[in-house]
Amino acid sequence: MTLYGIGLGPGATDLLTVRGKRRLESADIVYSPGRLSRRVAAEYVPDSKLGDLEFPMTTDPQELEAAWEVAAAEVAPKAREADAAFVTLGDPCIYSTFGHLRRTLREQHPNIDIEVVPGVSSVTAFASVLGVDIDAGAELTLREATDGEAPIGPNRLILFKVTDAPTTYEKMTEAGYEVTFGRRLFMDTEEALVTNNPGEVTDRDYYTLAYAEKREATGSS
Repeated sequence: MTLYGIGLGPGATDLLTVRGKRRLESADIVYSPGRLSRRVAAEYVPDSKLGDLEFPMTTDPQELEAAWEVAAAEVAPKAREADAAFVTLGDPCIYSTFGHLRRTLREQHPNIDIEVVPGVSSVTAFASVLGVDIDAGAELTLREATDGEAPIGPNRLILFKVTDAPTTYEKMTEAGYEVTFGRRLFMDTEEALVTNNPGEVTDRDYYTLAYAEKREATGSS
């Protein structure tokens, strides 16, 4: 029996891959780490097959480790008896809770077979909305930017989890970057937003991304 880590894509139900749909429909139980991923999965499987796992929104390592261990203890026996799935928005291997669950299972339940089903990541979804072309040989770095962090250095960055957009924007522009924010893109029930104005994304939102490009790379002055 197998646990499938399934990427649901950036939020729109029709951006799930064909393989992801098949694995969802064939799994005996489908675990979801949150409301948005559950909503997408519910388009393809009945509520009776859905199970919820709780993960705290915290950076405390001990609290997170405890949550991953509880989740692994819940998932492991089910995956030994039948095929199970863990769904996540985007891709399971890119800034995803699934990576922590997989690591914990390998450490504490090494007899569980695990297979990853890739999904459309927020990186490619965001680039498509902005019309950004990443040419061959171009440098692009993925970084996390919670609580006003502003990683700098590379010419082009995509920032995840931009929870203090005004502070990140101020730091990035001072360092010579042009910054565009995207929030809740491709989420069927949410209002998407793409903006260069940090004043429009002042509230803390885990699903805010940013694309930052150095002015000299864009030919701007």
